[in-house]
Amino acid sequence: MAVFDTPQEAFGALRPVCVQLTRAQTMENVASLQAHLATVSASALQELQEYVLFPLRFALKVPGPKQERLVQSVVQCMSSILAATCVKKQELLQELFSELCTCLSPPSGSSKPASLSEELKLAVIQALHTLMHSAYGDVIWSLYQPSTLPLLGFAVSLLLGLAEQEKAKQIKISALKCLQVLVLQCDCQEHQHLEEDEAQQCGDLFASFLPGISITLSRVITGDIKQGHKTTVSAIRLFYLIVGLVMADAQLARVPKNKENLPVEQSRISELMVHRGPDWSKSTAEKLALLLHKMVEFSSVHPHWKVRLELVELVYHLLKSCSRSLVDSFSHLLKALVGLVNDENSEVQSRCNEVLRGIAEQQIVAQNRALADVLSENLHSLATALPRLMNSQDDMGKVSTLSLLLGYLKLLGPKINIVLNSVSHLHRLSKALMQVLELDVTDVKIVEDRRWGCEGMCGPPGSLQHGMQKGRCQKKYFRFFTEEKVFQLLQQVCRVLGYYGNLYLLVDHFMGLYGESGMYRKQAAMVLNELIVGAAGVGVDVLQEREVSLNVDDLKGSIMSILDEYTDQANWYLITSIDTEEISHDHSVQHLGLTARPGGACSSILLPSPELLITTCTMNSNIWQICIQLEGIGCFAAVLGKEFRLLLLSALYPVLEKAGDKTLLISETALGTLVDICEACSYDSVQCLINENSDYLVNGISLNLRQLAHQPHASQVLDTMLRHSDASLLPLVEDVIQDVLSALDQSYNNQASTFLGVLHSVMTALVQWFGSSCSEEHQQRQTAEWWSGTLSQGQQVVTRQEVERFFLDYVRQKQVAEGNLPDTGNEEADEVPPLTKLEPNNSDTEGETPLPSHAQLGKDVMERCIHLLSDGNLRVRLKVLDVLELCITVLHPHGNHLLPMAHRVWPALVTRLISDDPLAVLRAFKVLCTLAQKCGDFLRQRFSKDVLPKLTSSLLSQAPASARAGPVYSHTLAFKLQLAVLQGLGSLCKKLDMGESDLNKVADACLIYLSVKQPMKLQEAAQSVFLHLMHVDPDSTWLLLNEVCCPHQYEPPHISLQPVKLSGMGKQRNELTNNVLLLLEKLQQQESVTPWASTPEASPP
Repeated sequence: MAVFDTPQEAFGALRPVCVQLTRAQTMENVASLQAHLATVSASALQELQEYVLFPLRFALKVPGPKQERLVQSVVQCMSSILAATCVKKQELLQELFSELCTCLSPPSGSSKPASLSEELKLAVIQALHTLMHSAYGDVIWSLYQPSTLPLLGFAVSLLLGLAEQEKAKQIKISALKCLQVLVLQCDCQEHQHLEEDEAQQCGDLFASFLPGISITLSRVITGDIKQGHKTTVSAIRLFYLIVGLVMADAQLARVPKNKENLPVEQSRISELMVHRGPDWSKSTAEKLALLLHKMVEFSSVHPHWKVRLELVELVYHLLKSCSRSLVDSFSHLLKALVGLVNDENSEVQSRCNEVLRGIAEQQIVAQNRALADVLSENLHSLATALPRLMNSQDDMGKVSTLSLLLGYLKLLGPKINIVLNSVSHLHRLSKALMQVLELDVTDVKIVEDRRWGCEGMCGPPGSLQHGMQKGRCQKKYFRFFTEEKVFQLLQQVCRVLGYYGNLYLLVDHFMGLYGESGMYRKQAAMVLNELIVGAAGVGVDVLQEREVSLNVDDLKGSIMSILDEYTDQANWYLITSIDTEEISHDHSVQHLGLTARPGGACSSILLPSPELLITTCTMNSNIWQICIQLEGIGCFAAVLGKEFRLLLLSALYPVLEKAGDKTLLISETALGTLVDICEACSYDSVQCLINENSDYLVNGISLNLRQLAHQPHASQVLDTMLRHSDASLLPLVEDVIQDVLSALDQSYNNQASTFLGVLHSVMTALVQWFGSSCSEEHQQRQTAEWWSGTLSQGQQVVTRQEVERFFLDYVRQKQVAEGNLPDTGNEEADEVPPLTKLEPNNSDTEGETPLPSHAQLGKDVMERCIHLLSDGNLRVRLKVLDVLELCITVLHPHGNHLLPMAHRVWPALVTRLISDDPLAVLRAFKVLCTLAQKCGDFLRQRFSKDVLPKLTSSLLSQAPASARAGPVYSHTLAFKLQLAVLQGLGSLCKKLDMGESDLNKVADACLIYLSVKQPMKLQEAAQSVFLHLMHVDPDSTWLLLNEVCCPHQYEPPHISLQPVKLSGMGKQRNELTNNVLLLLEKLQQQESVTPWASTPEASPP
């Protein structure tokens, strides 16, 4: 606490120590004065300020060498006085300022800083800092007059020397902060912001020091990184504050054309003053541009994030204050600012985005044509170098380069049309995008992946919607980059162009590139898709809103023109497979559509002539082009919303065509597009979309099916409709299906394969809609009846009448199976009575009631299959067998119709089984298994007589080859045929209720496949045959297996009985032993669970 509050008391206490210090300048006297000062109040010390400072100042002025520690103590004591008081006299301020600077001055004649201790230097710098803050009111302005320019220059040069040449970090930082105070740009709140006139006066003064300050600071900023980030940050801050003050646009605009003449006595001073006229400002801006370029390059990659953050502040400050005077420098400054948007530090990123948004909101670029021109030139240079950079940089470098490109476009904002209206700029930018977005089309898997069978039929019709939500857009593989972030930046570039640019101009230009060359077609389509998305303002990140909102009609007009080009035959029906049918289809389209596109360089690539070799890369390229166009249609739907319903007439049919394409990638992309259309047009599901637009879709299919040679893709549309709809669609397409059947009757030779594809889709849909539930119910009912019958056999007493009825039924059914029926001319009518026995679920009058429409369709299709089973083309026969299997499933609940059809199809089916290509045999056996499952023992005699001998002999003849074959054998057609027969033979024996002799044939043929030498899959399949035989005839199976290997000795229960002797007893282990023992174990487990209808003697304990 202060003891002396009044000036009188304070004077009495301080006078002795001040006198003592004046007489003897020692550290003890200085310390004594410092101690007494602590007892004086601030108000009393203010009155005695000059009196107390006198001995201290005198100590500094005493001639001769002085101890550094004494000078340091004196300076620190002065600092404490100045910190507690205010300097209210101009002369005192200037004198103190000069005296303190003298403490740091080098010896006369030397240009290097004085070789003083670091402590003394730091004390003097802090004293100067305190002195500047102690100046009261307008007193500070006495230092900022033309007359004090030499003194200011002296102080500036001293502090710059310390900042650049000192090693101690604290001195460097303190010197830079003192300089910041000296140029009236202090960060503290005590100093008020400079008024306009005051700033103008300071700018005129500091212009003289700008070269020295800027050069020195640039050296500090780009100096050794070991100096620490705080020094660099302080230097950057001081640089942009002083440059922003001297080169401020507002100040330079007020500078008079001619230099003012000072009084005669200040003529020498006037020579030091700089006139900030146009010539000076231009020359200085050019020099500063060099320094800024060097500083930006160094600071933008500085390892410490605070340096990079300060660089962002430098750009913002200079752009806000000097956007006109330093316009040439902003080529580098904006590049740095935009490049830091993706900085690894979140604070730098955040501040960078704030600055960019602030620039856009203040319309700094929009209102400055020169700055917009700089950005345009930067953009042109970057677009020129973009392909080279994307080819040479790593992924991080590519991200930085594209971030820079995107940042330029965002900063240009509404001024982007300056670039687009320049032919050179637009051409360079578009060609750069074309080269960068080039796809990698070397992946064979894209071409190989095919959509087989009926994907999408296994789930409910609405399940597609949920399944396609996860990833609609197919992942693309580009030639020049792999990082997903790079592609996202390219998307944003295109969207920003669409958002701000002239949409008609952009669409027209890129449509020109689309048609110019097949090399650019995929890239142009990608850009067009993103342009439309950006124009709609969807998924685009911008810094400012566009000046004029886009008209929906303009957007729709652009979309319609693109859509027409996409779905043009020359661009839509491209060869995507070496499938001979597809190629022939596409050639038929080629002859129709190519004439409309003369001179197109893409024609030879996308639609090759028959003699041109179709490469994998060409097909891959075509697949991606179609996928990109499909994705584009999905984008168009998303941006138009319900307005897209008006375009469904032209868009839905082509998309449905591609959804039925055999190439998996195209099919999946088209399905994703259908989901996009559903969401955009507010349809609940793809099924609703198809059903509500089925009228004109069916009309288009019907018309095109009549010209199938020229419109081969109509079947794909029908296929897609059937796969993604429900039974409510059947009445609408029934007439179309009848047209297909009629056309098939008239063109068996020409279009059978295509028509069979349509019929396969129809039958697959009928099985999905009607067949599955009936089959499951029928199977469950049969299983329940079999179990109930089996379980009751061991518990009920059989009466004489039941035995008699059993044998009568058996004889009658055997006659039916053998076809030994009275010839009344009406085969179907004669077969009805026994069928009612076999199908107890059917009513007695079923043969008279009309078939449901779906069953009638199945019967009609099956009629055609019977005739086509003997077609000379293997591909046709295979398709017929697939369709036939589906027909059997559909007709299954209607036995009175299925069995006569099975009787008719049998001869042709047997021919396929015993004398056809192995592929056809394999498929025919699958049909046989399905037929046996649906028809039961109706086929027993036929199978036993016509097919079984061939199957068993084939199995026996192939067994030695498969036993000695290597692992590659499992990939052969012979192996697949063996496996299919073994897997299906057991169930056939069970379903057909085969007799004992036939079962023995099967067992003998399959026994050899229990050998451990056989491939494991064949062993497992053979085991499945014996497992089925156990259900049909467990006793015979047990006996057969024990003849091979008998693991137990059976002792007779009484000595009067002969012992049981089996061939397998006492045999050594062989190749069959393992599987036989396994089967016997399973048989034992089965008998312990199920009470089979057999005598006790048949199953030994």
